[in-house]
Amino acid sequence: MANNDEDINEGFSAEEKAAMQVRARELKAAGRKGSQAKKADGETDVLATIAEMQGSDQEIAERLHAIIKAAAPELTPKTWYGMPAYARDGKVVCFFQSKLKFKTRYATLGFMHEANLDEGAMWPTAFALTDLSTAEELRIVELVKKALT
Repeated sequence: MANNDEDINEGFSAEEKAAMQVRARELKAAGRKGSQAKKADGETDVLATIAEMQGSDQEIAERLHAIIKAAAPELTPKTWYGMPAYARDGKVVCFFQSKLKFKTRYATLGFMHEANLDEGAMWPTAFALTDLSTAEELRIVELVKKALT
């Protein structure tokens, strides 16, 4: 069986393919910028991405952005697969995934393996978000701070 692009892309949804194309553009653009420009552009890109969202995705993303920036100012905002993400030393620590963009039941706050959320032999790395009450906001602050320890 030939290993061509059609075979490789066969199992991906249209939304996943679009996110991969966005990621390729992000990587290309990042290679052309200096570190200070990347940080400033990252903030601008994240805010623009959030502004394009609709409904609860936009509300949650706006609040998450404020929560994460306040809890962990050392993280650098950037887009990652076209979604808001927050990195340390260029590596994504946590990210937001829109429910509308990926046609899922809920938005997601995810953590990458750089996040130090380890608890024994098993721990969650993604959290469904349908709303952000004070309790969820406090939990997110706790998770983000723990991720950076």
